[in-house]
Amino acid sequence: MRTISVVSQKGGAGKTTIAVHLAVAAQAAGLSVAIIDMDPQASAARWSDDRTAEEPEVVSIQPARLAKTLDTARAAGADLVVIDTAPNADGAALTAIRASDLVLIPCRPSAFDLAAIATTRELVRIEKRAAYIVLSAAPVRSALVAEASAGLTEEGAQIAPVVLHNRIAFSHAVIDGRTATEYEPGGKAAEEARALMLWACRHVGLSPDRQADTTTLAAE
Repeated sequence: MRTISVVSQKGGAGKTTIAVHLAVAAQAAGLSVAIIDMDPQASAARWSDDRTAEEPEVVSIQPARLAKTLDTARAAGADLVVIDTAPNADGAALTAIRASDLVLIPCRPSAFDLAAIATTRELVRIEKRAAYIVLSAAPVRSALVAEASAGLTEEGAQIAPVVLHNRIAFSHAVIDGRTATEYEPGGKAAEEARALMLWACRHVGLSPDRQADTTTLAAE
């Protein structure tokens, strides 16, 4: 079993959006997936309540229950667990980071947002975990993505090769418990979600059975 956590102390960065899209795309590609919601706001759990499909399973827990919940998922045969965390850099975030094979740090390509993820980057550096920044809610056809990537690279950060752009399908789909891959399977948002899933799964050594479209990467 592999574990991917989505961590950032910046609110509105897209943590839950990334978590549920990763999980649904991986489930559709043949993996057994669970989501652990560690955010007191329980956004992923509420999304699951609105969902008609039974999978992926979403469990809302306190940080102290993480190790036990991961053991339960492993015993149940889960291939992948995605952890959605609260928008802060406290002990709960550290617990998720320590339990992860890969940490994704969502960030909008703006100066304020880039500065705000410094603490999260420091946490993963201290814990020596593989971590990549996922540029999210990015404007389509803008120099901001290239500028943000260049600046982060100069600082020694690793950038995920897939950018999630500011597309309506990402926000509309989750209203009734779906994701962009279900709401508009042939759309750009769905392509980006599948591409991020494939990259992340392969990074942690998982091979989804069904190959998704990987054409949408960092640049359009």
